[in-house]
Formats: sequence, C-alpha cells, structure tokens
Amino acid sequence: MSIATTDLYSLGLDERDRLNKELGGGIPPGSIVLVEGDYGAGKSAMSQRFSYGLCETGQTVTMLSTELTVGSFLDQMHSLDYGMVEHILDENLLFLHADIGDSNTFQGDDEESDRMDLLKRLMDAEVMWETDVIIIDTFDAILRNDPKFEALVRQNEERQAALEIISFFRDVIAEGKVIMLTVDPSTLDEDAIGPFRAIADVFLELEMVEVGNDVRRQISVKRFAGMGEQVGDTIGYSVRSGTGIVIESRSVA
Repeated sequence: MSIATTDLYSLGLDERDRLNKELGGGIPPGSIVLVEGDYGAGKSAMSQRFSYGLCETGQTVTMLSTELTVGSFLDQMHSLDYGMVEHILDENLLFLHADIGDSNTFQGDDEESDRMDLLKRLMDAEVMWETDVIIIDTFDAILRNDPKFEALVRQNEERQAALEIISFFRDVIAEGKVIMLTVDPSTLDEDAIGPFRAIADVFLELEMVEVGNDVRRQISVKRFAGMGEQVGDTIGYSVRSGTGIVIESRSVA
C-alpha cells in the first residue's frame, strides 16, 4: 500500500539525479534501511548521496563513518559536488569518525575499554541518535571489531547478539527516526547478517553487473515497506566525479 509522499523523508535533488523519484519519493519515517554491497559497489557514495539530499530537504542527519575522517569526508563530498560544509556548520549534519583501532573511538579514554564494548559505546552515544536520520557506514566493520560480538560468533550465538542490537534500533525508530546501515555481506556470517535482512523495512542491494565489456552498477530493491509511489525492482546508476550519483536506467540487463 502506498502512503502520501508528504509523509516521507525526501532524498531531494530531483533536478539532478532522479534517485528520489526512483525510490518512490523518499524513505518512510520509522524505518531501518539496509544497504548491502561488496567492496567497490558504491555503498559509501550512496550513503553520502542520502546524507546530502536529506540535509538539503531539511532533515537532520548523523553520519558515522568507519573509514573517513571529517577532512576526507568533506573532500569526497566536494568531489561529488555535494557541498556539506554549510550543513555541518549549521548543525544539519553531525559527522562522526569511528577509527576502530584508535584509542579515541567514541571519545573513550582507554584503548582496551574502547575496543571491549564497541557496540555498547555506540548505543550509549546519545548525541548521535538525536537526529532524524542516522547513517552508519560501514556497520559490518563495527560488528567485526567488537570483541564481545566476536566471542558470540565463536560460540555460534551471533544471532542472539544481532537481536539485542535490533531491539535497540527498534526503540530508536519508534520515535519516527530512520537508521541506515551499509554492510559488506562477504565479511559476515549468514547468521550475523540474516536478522538485519529480516527486519529491514528497506533492503537495497548494490550490485556490479558485467554487460559486454562494461561493468555497470545497479540498485536491486529487495524490500521497500511503506513506499510512496511505485519503486522499481532494479535501478541502474553510476558515480561520477563532479556530479555524484547519476541514475542511468531502471535496469542494466
């Protein structure tokens, strides 16, 4: 069943790339969005496009990156023509860098304790959950580097750990917020990623498809609960310097 597009968090930039239109007019509030893709599939570029478009349409966004510092984030956004400096200065965007091996991870004082309760420290970082949309790029890096989660994996109890995290996420989205997670599925066991796939309201898979001598990218829409207008099954796209995300077609087949 479709809902009014006025109830959605618009991804904006309608005159630039048609992504918002292809995804039915935006993301429903109170959703968990899972974006999967192997290395190089475009997960970071897609999360950056989401963050910029959401800020442009008046939403507040938290971006937690396990790979980029604020400087490299701004450089990359500039290269895609997604001007984020003013949004950061205006506090529309809160950028956080989670250097997994760094003693400053989540502002901790002790390197060992930082690493010991990574997921707990993430959930206890209240400021990052105050915005309308929270984007974690990449979530699998946090799971893989949390020793308690690793211990549960060794005990074949990763599903239990995942369900505890999901319970926290459900409490967050109950307030009408959106949580977007990017994941490289090749780095996690099926029992670890399965629960997140099962509960995701919006599940997008980024794929690289060989067409002749070319390798093209596409968004494969696995699930889209609460969509506005009709959402296509596959959406072809590219990432271009100086332009950002460009929608090529609904299908690259």
